[in-house]
Amino acid sequence: MARRDGAGTLSDMHQSPPLLPKVSDGEGVLIVLNARSGTSVLRMDPRPVFAARLPRAVVHELAEGDDLADAVARHMVGASAPMVLGVYGGDGTVSRMAGVARHHVRPMLVLPGGTFNHFAGSLGLDGVDAAIDALETGSGREVTVVEASADGDDPLTVLTAVSVGTYPAFVEKREGREHLGKWLGGLVATFGELREARPIGIASGGRRTSAWSVFVGAGRNEPDLVAMVHRQTVDDGVLDVRVHHARGSKVQAMASLAFGRRTTAILRSLGLMPKGSDLERLVVPAFEFTVGPGPGRPSVFVHDGEIEQRDPAGFTLRCVAVPSALRVYAPAV
Repeated sequence: MARRDGAGTLSDMHQSPPLLPKVSDGEGVLIVLNARSGTSVLRMDPRPVFAARLPRAVVHELAEGDDLADAVARHMVGASAPMVLGVYGGDGTVSRMAGVARHHVRPMLVLPGGTFNHFAGSLGLDGVDAAIDALETGSGREVTVVEASADGDDPLTVLTAVSVGTYPAFVEKREGREHLGKWLGGLVATFGELREARPIGIASGGRRTSAWSVFVGAGRNEPDLVAMVHRQTVDDGVLDVRVHHARGSKVQAMASLAFGRRTTAILRSLGLMPKGSDLERLVVPAFEFTVGPGPGRPSVFVHDGEIEQRDPAGFTLRCVAVPSALRVYAPAV
């Protein structure tokens, strides 16, 4: 089930990322807008802001079934090809654009438009205006990404984390209830996974274990969390791996997926978070492991909130940290 994320092979993308030009009116900027992102929260329509602050930018709104990589490729032809690739959407859309930006060797402008906006938050981007401010001043960051390859397929560019086990099963259930909205659908999915959760088999480096979940984060994350979505660093060139060994209860398995600091603190005070001895952390440049989903369990992994279906018999994931893989506009630090 080979797939490209609109990018290319490893060798295609391992080029030095371009510098960040200062842009005051949007000339040379392509913005791909995913209007279906962030429907679970109340957001202002960003198009009036684009028209006022970036009047010369080209804005392409993704239609139903429109492929982001193909949409960008159509604009990359000829002398008017954009210098900067912008994206308005959630973490999944931003992650896809990251692969495309690397392929075309362009800097990326992240315009937060999703429900959680985890990657944008790690860069200090709290809204569309903050991103445009950075574009105007030419300030930004070099970002470490993860290249995740399943069973030797072409790599996917990942900005936050790759996960197997309980979290992907939860996401699959939540997506099946999209008509309820992300919050209510997530609550229903939580109760469903509490009934059906089963450990998965993990093998890496000659070791085998039974685990509720494995998270492979891009860069160092919050040290006390299992579900890694808050990057503490964007440029340290490492993976942060968390293995939640299957020694606790299903309730602890689901509680471990909490990523909000306040929610996590409450669950910990109630004794619902897993014990420290059940968690294993590795900080490494690369990590390869084989996943055995178990009878009746989905054979999937999730990267930046996007589900990938795999062979029901199991699959192997190889994750590699790629330092300075992408330049992204962001407030000065």
